[in-house]
Amino acid sequence: MSLKKYVRENFTPLERLLFIASEAIVIFAYLIWDGQNYVNLACSLIGVISVMFCIKGHPFGALLGVLFAIIYSITSYKFGYYGEFFTYTFMSLPMCIISFISWIRNPYKKGKPQVKVGEVYAKDFILLIILATVVTTAFYFILRHFNTTNLIISTISVTTSFSAVYLMYKRSPFYSLAYIANDLVLITLWILASFTDKSYITVTVCFVVFLINDAYGFYNWQRIKKSQTTNI
Repeated sequence: MSLKKYVRENFTPLERLLFIASEAIVIFAYLIWDGQNYVNLACSLIGVISVMFCIKGHPFGALLGVLFAIIYSITSYKFGYYGEFFTYTFMSLPMCIISFISWIRNPYKKGKPQVKVGEVYAKDFILLIILATVVTTAFYFILRHFNTTNLIISTISVTTSFSAVYLMYKRSPFYSLAYIANDLVLITLWILASFTDKSYITVTVCFVVFLINDAYGFYNWQRIKKSQTTNI
């Protein structure tokens, strides 16, 4: 099934509206506040498409997440947000690849482009807390060494980003909640960046759009989980 046909047959009218509105807002913001940094626009548009397909549990969303991580790393490096650069290059990108592999290896049904929703138990959350603490601590000293802009906020971003990709790898609906937390942190980071360069308002708007879509994503994954459980 082509992606175009998949969208036509599987996206609800609300989801199509959300999709179109998200892309339109990103393009509008780019035309108003940027118009030159095509990398920023590409990053935002790919990110929106990735989120929308992840909302449906489609592995294509996880695959685009890999591409988004690469382009976002470039954008972060250009501004000097080495926290975001190191986080996405050496943590988020590899974990996005692992998440994509996990999604394609765990389909809900053979031939159906929807991932099987996973269960996260207490031991998984304990492991998450331990790993996130270790990773965050390590990255704090790395980022401090490179005089990272807005060090504390960048360090918090490491925690939320790691939690999100870990839960995405586990195929848990809670990955959306972790991304919501990450969106809020990144909105703060790029608002601060926008004071120096207004073109980064485009990136800020992108994460505001992500925030709205991730909120819907958590709701929709609950529906998917219920549907998969009912149809077992």
